[in-house]
Amino acid sequence: MKRSKPRLTFWQIWNMSFGFLGIQFGFALQNANVSRIFETLGAKIDNIPILWIAAPVTGLIIQPIIGHMSDNTWNRWGRRRPYFLTGAILASLALIIMPNSPVLWIAAGMLWIMDASINISMEPFRAFVGDMLPSEQRTYGFATQSFFIGTGAVIASVLPYVLTNWFHVQNTAPAGQIPLSVKLAFYIGGVVFIAAVIWTIVKTKEYSPDELREFSAEEKSKADYATDTDNSFGTDIFVKRGFYWIFAGLVISLLIYFYSLDKELYILSVGIGAFGLTQIISGLLVSAGKSKSGLVVVLSDLYSMPKTMGQLAVVQFFSWFALFSMWIYTTSAVTSHIYGTKDPTSELYNQGANWVGILFGVYNGFAALVAFLLPVLARLTNRRITHSACLIAGGLGLISIILFHTPGMLILSMLGIGLAWASILAIPYAILTGSLPAEKMGTYMGIFNFFIVIPQILAASILGFFVRDVFGGESIYALVAGGVSMFIAAALILFVNDVDETKSIKG
Repeated sequence: MKRSKPRLTFWQIWNMSFGFLGIQFGFALQNANVSRIFETLGAKIDNIPILWIAAPVTGLIIQPIIGHMSDNTWNRWGRRRPYFLTGAILASLALIIMPNSPVLWIAAGMLWIMDASINISMEPFRAFVGDMLPSEQRTYGFATQSFFIGTGAVIASVLPYVLTNWFHVQNTAPAGQIPLSVKLAFYIGGVVFIAAVIWTIVKTKEYSPDELREFSAEEKSKADYATDTDNSFGTDIFVKRGFYWIFAGLVISLLIYFYSLDKELYILSVGIGAFGLTQIISGLLVSAGKSKSGLVVVLSDLYSMPKTMGQLAVVQFFSWFALFSMWIYTTSAVTSHIYGTKDPTSELYNQGANWVGILFGVYNGFAALVAFLLPVLARLTNRRITHSACLIAGGLGLISIILFHTPGMLILSMLGIGLAWASILAIPYAILTGSLPAEKMGTYMGIFNFFIVIPQILAASILGFFVRDVFGGESIYALVAGGVSMFIAAALILFVNDVDETKSIKG
C-alpha cells in the first residue's frame, strides 16, 4: 500500500532541527577561533591552511561512511539518532580539550578529532529532513536548520567578546598560551552541543524502515529518480579508472617537484592518487564477491549520481571555496587591514580577533533572521533564482571588506555574507532531496559532502601559496578571490534542474 508522508507541525520540525543549534555552536567556535589558536601556538600565516586540511579530509571520509551506515541502521534508538548521540559525545569532549593544547601539533590533531565528531552528527541530520518531511515541506525544514545554525553560531562566535567585555574574563595570555576567554567559550560549547542533540533525540520519533518503504513507493510514483539505485560497477571499470587517477596524481607530483612549486600542492596530487587507489581497492572487493561493501556502494553511487546532484555539485564547489577562504583568512585580514597589526600577542591583535567573532556572529545572526524568508522568496520566484541572488549578495559582501577601513563598516559586508550563508545551508539541500531515492538518502547526502570538502582541500592547497607569493602576504586578497568564486556559483545555479520545480510545472 502506498501512502504519503504526513505534514509535520511547526513544533515537530522545530524539535527535529534543534540539535543543529549544538552542532553549529561547536562548528562556529572552531571556525572563529582555530586560526587564532594556531597563530598563538606559533603557526605562520601562510601555513594556516595546511593545518586546517585535516578537517575537510575527515569529512570527505566520514560523511559517506556514516551516511551509508545510517541508511542501513535500525534499532531501539532509531535510524539516524544513534549517530547524532555518538558524534555529540565525541565532539563535546574535543571542544573541552582543544583550547588546552600545549603545542601546535596537538591543536591540529584535536581539530581533526573535533571535525570528525561533528561530521558524525551533522550528516545524519541532513538526511533526517529527507526522511521525515514530504517534498513540499523540505525547503522549510532546511530553512529551520539554517535558523538554528545561525542562532548557535551567533552565540558561539561572540562568546569570547562577551566573556571579555561583559564579564571581564582575561583576553590575553603569555606567548604560546590560549586566553581564558577562549577556553571558557569552548567549555560552554561542549555542554551546549550535547544538550541540544539530546533534545532532538528525546523529542523526535523516526519512521520505521517499513514506513519509509511505503513513503518511498508513493514518491517514486510521482517522480522518476535519475539514478539506478542498485547500480554497481565491475572490477575492470574500477581498476581502469583507478590507474588513470593514480597516473594523474603522479604526473602532478612530478610537475610540483621539477618546477619547485609550493609543497602544499602535494596535498592535491596525493589526494588524486589516493582516490585512484581507493577505486582499485573497490575493484578488488568486487572481484572477491563483496560488491555490497560500503566502499563499493559509495563509489558506485558516486558515479551514478542523479543529474541534479551533479549540477549542484559544481555550485557547491565554488560556494564552499569562498566560505573556506573566509574562515581561514578573516582573522588575519581584519587584524592586518583594519587594525594594522600581525602580532598575535598584542592587545590590538586580540581586539581585532574578538571583533572577527562579532562579525561572524553578525553574519550568522542575519542568516538566522532571513532563514524563514527563503521559502517565501522561493515561492515568489523559484529556488534557483533565490539562491543565485543570495550568492551574489555574499560575493559582494566578501569583496567589500577590502574597501572598508573601520571595524563598524564590516557589519555591512557581513549582511551580504549572512544572506548567502542562510541560502547555502538550505536551498541546495532542498533541491537535492527531491532528486534522491529515499533508501539511499544518507549515502547520497554523504557523497554530496565531497563537493563541500574538495574545494576546501583545494583552498588549503593553493591559498597559502597565493597569499605569500602572489598577494604579497596580504590575506585580504584571499577574501576577494572568495567573492569572485561566489559570483561563479551564482551563475551556475541558474542551470540546475530542480526536480520538484519540474514536477510542479507538469502537475
